[in-house]
Amino acid sequence: MTSAFSAVVLAGGVAARLDGADKASVELHGRTLLTWALDAVVDAAEVVVVGDPVPTHRPVTFTREDPRHGGPVAALLTGRDALLDPRPALAVLACDMPYLTPATFTRLREAATGRDGAVLVGPDGRRQLAMVLDLDRLDAVRPTLEEQHGLALHRLLAPLDLGEVGAEGREHRDVDTWADVRDLT
Repeated sequence: MTSAFSAVVLAGGVAARLDGADKASVELHGRTLLTWALDAVVDAAEVVVVGDPVPTHRPVTFTREDPRHGGPVAALLTGRDALLDPRPALAVLACDMPYLTPATFTRLREAATGRDGAVLVGPDGRRQLAMVLDLDRLDAVRPTLEEQHGLALHRLLAPLDLGEVGAEGREHRDVDTWADVRDLT
């Protein structure tokens, strides 16, 4: 049986609140944030990482948006375009969410059934950068190349019917600052 989903990991942001450090290489509990992200989508048929190439424990495709640092929409769509064998569902996650697991994406995929996708929601009700999208619906709302750089993710997703999945435990936690790294250890 083949996996019904592909994945795009967003790992190429500027990390301004981390003094420009490469978030994907930041370590938590002896593992890089990228390793945590790749383990969360271990069941994906194919994974594209939008960020600078680094050694990984599993085969992935690395790519970068052009121009660099175009924001999450540009990164997401660049990653989507780099898929060699896209599946009907696309898991999307930021590399800075170490408590996402394969079970998170199973819940998201289940909640996406009959909809355009599903997104993880934190305890405060805010949508997180962890979701599953129907690839055809994503393609249908895709902006032009010129429009995607700097576009807010919520604007891209606004026309989509997304189920909301409540975060369990620390799934919603992300790493934006060195204090976050300290607090998650």
